[in-house]
Amino acid sequence: MTPLTRRLLLASAGLGAAALGAGYAWRKLNPPAVSAVAENFWAQRFPALDGAELAVSRWRGQRLLVNFWATWCPPCVKELPEINQFYNEAKGQGWQVLALAVDQLEPVKAFLQKTPLDFPVALAGPKGLGLVRELGNAAGGLPFSLAFDTAGEISWRRLGVTRLEDLRELAKT
Repeated sequence: MTPLTRRLLLASAGLGAAALGAGYAWRKLNPPAVSAVAENFWAQRFPALDGAELAVSRWRGQRLLVNFWATWCPPCVKELPEINQFYNEAKGQGWQVLALAVDQLEPVKAFLQKTPLDFPVALAGPKGLGLVRELGNAAGGLPFSLAFDTAGEISWRRLGVTRLEDLRELAKT
Protein backbone atom coordinates (compact mmCIF):
# COMPACT_ATOMS: atom_id res chain seq x y z
CA MET A 1 0.00 0.00 0.00
CA THR A 2 1.42 3.35 -0.99
CA PRO A 3 1.74 6.17 1.52
CA LEU A 4 -0.87 8.18 -0.39
CA THR A 5 -3.38 5.31 -0.29
CA ARG A 6 -2.75 4.83 3.40
CA ARG A 7 -3.36 8.55 4.07
CA LEU A 8 -6.55 8.49 2.01
CA LEU A 9 -7.84 5.46 3.92
CA LEU A 10 -7.04 7.04 7.29
CA ALA A 11 -8.63 10.33 6.25
CA SER A 12 -11.76 8.49 5.08
CA ALA A 13 -11.99 6.55 8.33
CA GLY A 14 -11.54 9.79 10.31
CA LEU A 15 -14.24 11.57 8.32
CA GLY A 16 -16.59 8.61 8.75
CA ALA A 17 -16.05 8.55 12.52
CA ALA A 18 -16.60 12.31 12.71
CA ALA A 19 -19.83 12.01 10.72
CA LEU A 20 -21.10 9.25 13.02
CA GLY A 21 -20.24 11.31 16.10
CA ALA A 22 -21.95 14.39 14.70
CA GLY A 23 -25.03 12.36 13.83
CA TYR A 24 -25.20 10.91 17.32
CA ALA A 25 -24.81 14.36 18.91
CA TRP A 26 -27.50 15.79 16.64
CA ARG A 27 -30.00 13.07 17.60
CA LYS A 28 -29.18 13.49 21.30
CA LEU A 29 -29.69 17.26 21.19
CA ASN A 30 -32.66 17.13 18.79
CA PRO A 31 -34.77 14.09 19.73
CA PRO A 32 -37.39 13.01 17.19
CA ALA A 33 -40.81 14.53 17.60
CA VAL A 34 -43.41 12.28 19.18
CA SER A 35 -46.88 11.65 17.82
CA ALA A 36 -49.66 14.12 18.54
CA VAL A 37 -51.33 11.52 20.78
CA ALA A 38 -48.19 11.11 22.90
CA GLU A 39 -47.60 14.87 22.96
CA ASN A 40 -51.14 15.40 24.25
CA PHE A 41 -50.58 12.84 27.00
CA TRP A 42 -47.39 14.58 28.16
CA ALA A 43 -49.34 17.83 28.48
CA GLN A 44 -51.89 16.27 30.88
CA ARG A 45 -52.28 17.25 34.53
CA PHE A 46 -54.29 15.23 37.01
CA PRO A 47 -55.49 15.81 40.57
CA ALA A 48 -53.29 13.93 43.03
CA LEU A 49 -54.89 12.31 46.06
CA ASP A 50 -53.56 15.05 48.35
CA GLY A 51 -55.29 17.75 46.30
CA ALA A 52 -52.14 18.88 44.48
CA GLU A 53 -51.85 18.75 40.71
CA LEU A 54 -49.69 16.08 39.11
CA ALA A 55 -48.11 16.88 35.74
CA VAL A 56 -47.13 13.75 33.81
CA SER A 57 -44.41 15.73 32.05
CA ARG A 58 -42.24 15.14 35.13
CA TRP A 59 -41.61 11.60 33.82
CA ARG A 60 -40.92 12.53 30.20
CA GLY A 61 -37.61 11.05 29.10
CA GLN A 62 -38.02 8.03 31.39
CA ARG A 63 -39.66 4.70 30.76
CA LEU A 64 -43.18 5.06 32.12
CA LEU A 65 -45.91 2.48 32.64
CA VAL A 66 -49.36 4.08 32.93
CA ASN A 67 -52.27 2.06 34.26
CA PHE A 68 -55.88 3.24 33.97
CA TRP A 69 -58.05 1.53 36.59
CA ALA A 70 -61.08 1.93 38.85
CA THR A 71 -62.10 0.59 42.25
CA TRP A 72 -65.35 -0.77 40.75
CA CYS A 73 -63.38 -2.84 38.19
CA PRO A 74 -62.47 -6.30 39.63
CA PRO A 75 -59.75 -7.03 37.02
CA CYS A 76 -58.19 -3.64 37.78
CA VAL A 77 -58.08 -4.35 41.50
CA LYS A 78 -56.63 -7.80 40.80
CA GLU A 79 -53.70 -6.54 38.72
CA LEU A 80 -52.57 -3.61 40.89
CA PRO A 81 -50.53 -5.71 43.37
CA GLU A 82 -48.60 -7.24 40.43
CA ILE A 83 -48.02 -3.81 38.91
CA ASN A 84 -46.74 -2.71 42.32
CA GLN A 85 -44.37 -5.69 42.40
CA PHE A 86 -43.19 -4.81 38.88
CA TYR A 87 -42.51 -1.24 39.99
CA ASN A 88 -40.42 -2.41 42.94
CA GLU A 89 -38.44 -4.79 40.70
CA ALA A 90 -37.96 -2.39 37.75
CA LYS A 91 -37.50 1.04 39.33
CA GLY A 92 -33.78 0.31 39.61
CA GLN A 93 -33.76 -0.06 35.81
CA GLY A 94 -35.30 3.38 35.40
CA TRP A 95 -38.97 2.42 35.18
CA GLN A 96 -41.64 4.69 36.61
CA VAL A 97 -45.29 3.75 37.14
CA LEU A 98 -48.35 5.99 37.30
CA ALA A 99 -51.85 4.75 38.12
CA LEU A 100 -54.70 6.92 36.85
CA ALA A 101 -58.00 6.14 38.53
CA VAL A 102 -61.12 6.57 36.43
CA ASP A 103 -62.95 7.01 39.69
CA GLN A 104 -63.71 9.40 42.53
CA LEU A 105 -61.41 10.44 45.35
CA GLU A 106 -63.06 8.73 48.34
CA PRO A 107 -63.29 5.18 46.87
CA VAL A 108 -59.67 5.44 45.68
CA LYS A 109 -58.45 6.58 49.10
CA ALA A 110 -60.38 3.74 50.78
CA PHE A 111 -58.92 1.20 48.35
CA LEU A 112 -55.37 2.44 48.96
CA GLN A 113 -55.85 2.13 52.72
CA LYS A 114 -56.38 -1.61 52.19
CA THR A 115 -53.95 -2.03 49.30
CA PRO A 116 -51.13 0.52 49.48
CA LEU A 117 -49.16 1.15 46.29
CA ASP A 118 -45.57 2.35 46.11
CA PHE A 119 -46.02 4.47 42.99
CA PRO A 120 -48.04 7.65 42.35
CA VAL A 121 -51.81 7.45 41.95
CA ALA A 122 -53.83 10.32 40.51
CA LEU A 123 -57.44 10.83 39.47
CA ALA A 124 -58.29 10.75 35.78
CA GLY A 125 -61.97 10.95 36.64
CA PRO A 126 -64.56 10.79 33.86
CA LYS A 127 -62.17 12.37 31.33
CA GLY A 128 -60.00 9.26 31.77
CA LEU A 129 -62.25 7.19 29.51
CA GLY A 130 -61.88 9.72 26.72
CA LEU A 131 -58.13 9.73 27.25
CA VAL A 132 -57.85 5.93 27.05
CA ARG A 133 -59.72 6.02 23.73
CA GLU A 134 -57.33 8.67 22.44
CA LEU A 135 -54.36 6.55 23.58
CA GLY A 136 -55.45 3.57 21.47
CA ASN A 137 -58.17 1.81 23.49
CA ALA A 138 -61.13 2.30 21.15
CA ALA A 139 -63.45 0.27 23.40
CA GLY A 140 -62.66 2.46 26.40
CA GLY A 141 -62.44 -0.64 28.60
CA LEU A 142 -60.56 -1.07 31.86
CA PRO A 143 -58.01 -1.99 32.93
CA PHE A 144 -55.83 -0.40 30.29
CA SER A 145 -52.06 -0.08 30.50
CA LEU A 146 -49.52 1.45 28.20
CA ALA A 147 -45.81 2.16 28.28
CA PHE A 148 -43.86 5.14 27.02
CA ASP A 149 -40.24 4.83 25.95
CA THR A 150 -37.49 7.31 26.78
CA ALA A 151 -38.28 9.27 23.59
CA GLY A 152 -41.79 9.89 24.96
CA GLU A 153 -43.58 7.67 22.46
CA ILE A 154 -46.06 4.89 23.20
CA SER A 155 -44.19 1.60 22.92
CA TRP A 156 -46.68 -0.91 24.36
CA ARG A 157 -50.44 -1.21 25.05
CA ARG A 158 -52.57 -3.73 26.89
CA LEU A 159 -56.35 -3.80 27.30
CA GLY A 160 -57.32 -6.18 30.09
CA VAL A 161 -55.38 -7.62 32.98
CA THR A 162 -51.63 -7.16 32.82
CA ARG A 163 -49.67 -9.97 34.43
CA LEU A 164 -46.34 -9.61 36.17
CA GLU A 165 -44.69 -11.90 33.58
CA ASP A 166 -45.84 -9.55 30.79
CA LEU A 167 -44.36 -6.57 32.60
CA ARG A 168 -41.08 -8.36 33.22
CA GLU A 169 -40.85 -9.06 29.49
CA LEU A 170 -41.65 -5.42 28.77
CA ALA A 171 -38.81 -4.31 31.06
CA LYS A 172 -36.35 -6.40 29.02
CA THR A 173 -37.08 -4.44 25.84
